[in-house]
Amino acid sequence: MARSKATGNWIGLSLIGIMFLAATAVAAAATRLWVLTALPAGFLFGFFLQKGDLCGASAFSEVILMKDWRKMFGLWVAIVVSMLAFAVGDRMGLVQLAPKPMLWLNYIVGGAIFGVGSVLAGGCVSGCLYKSATGNLNSIAALLAMPFGIGLVEYGPLHGWFESMSSKKIAAADGGPVTLSSLTGLSFATLAVGFAVLTLAAVAIAWARNKPKKKPAGSQRAKPPSLKRALTRPWKPWQAGLAIGALALFAYVSSDMSGRNYPLGVTHGVLQAQVLLTDTPSKFVYEKAPAPPAAAQAAPKKPAEAQGKKVVWWLVLVVLGMLPGAFIAGALSGQARLLPKPPEQIVVAALGGFMVGAGAALATGCVIGNIMSGWALMSAGMFLFGIVVILSNWIATYFYLMGGGINLGRK
Repeated sequence: MARSKATGNWIGLSLIGIMFLAATAVAAAATRLWVLTALPAGFLFGFFLQKGDLCGASAFSEVILMKDWRKMFGLWVAIVVSMLAFAVGDRMGLVQLAPKPMLWLNYIVGGAIFGVGSVLAGGCVSGCLYKSATGNLNSIAALLAMPFGIGLVEYGPLHGWFESMSSKKIAAADGGPVTLSSLTGLSFATLAVGFAVLTLAAVAIAWARNKPKKKPAGSQRAKPPSLKRALTRPWKPWQAGLAIGALALFAYVSSDMSGRNYPLGVTHGVLQAQVLLTDTPSKFVYEKAPAPPAAAQAAPKKPAEAQGKKVVWWLVLVVLGMLPGAFIAGALSGQARLLPKPPEQIVVAALGGFMVGAGAALATGCVIGNIMSGWALMSAGMFLFGIVVILSNWIATYFYLMGGGINLGRK
């Protein structure tokens, strides 16, 4: 009964979502403020994440906690589909691929802090965003603490440490970022197709080995119409991954048209939303594509205090769009409700959120910006970050969630 009530207004909730998307699209076209397209990109991103419950932290933890690889596979599907989409966008001249540089020390230190913090927080940055929108108190506490961790690195006493670590950069032979293409000599498109073929082959083999048995005739329950079923029921992680991968190119084009040459990311959007709410930014900035190396070296670098607190509107609008998108997805599935948590869990989640924020800032991104988008751009540094995050997540999961210990041979 409760579920039917929660999903009984699915048509109305769906219409609200469609009206939101249509209104932002019309406003962007009418005003030519293409930064407004970040709102529908964020809305759909939050919707897809919530429908698939596709949080990076839980995806990694569940591998050793429940021997469940489905969410990890969902993330991988999003990455591979994004790779193919970026290859098409690059060939068509819609986007200019901009993989991140190899800041190896940032990715190791930041990734380790981020991975442990994500377990304590119960989610990564995007995971806490969509879980907060549907009423998870732990995620709300973690999300509120994240800007303090990010700000500690961006504006606080850890900024000098961040700059020092960032100076230890490894470049490719041509002076650009180290990527799978620079390491193998293969083109981005060739590698993207190769990853897609290998993924499809692995899926075909796994499906053949675990082919589901057919149910007897008449044993299956009548299913609701496909549209209603898609809107009111949770999605499988790979389905959410497909949807996010298909969204990735639109988000990249939207970001690029707004002056920011990078795909989806949420870490600094969370920080900058907090800056807008609690401070008066001294400078509003639309990020531009990176300057040529010679120009970048020639430009004098101002101290962090003189630069002011930057606000990249595209990132802020993506974060703001994710919240209603995730809420509507949760409401359609009957999952949008306040979830009380024990006080000690909320405190631990807030500590984890602080660590997630600090780690993401040190590593210049989170699961979305560094793993989903970074792996899709085939940045070698992002693969290093991802490996460190996964390993540290597993260690924290073993000790914190599974109650593991170290056997020193004592009886």
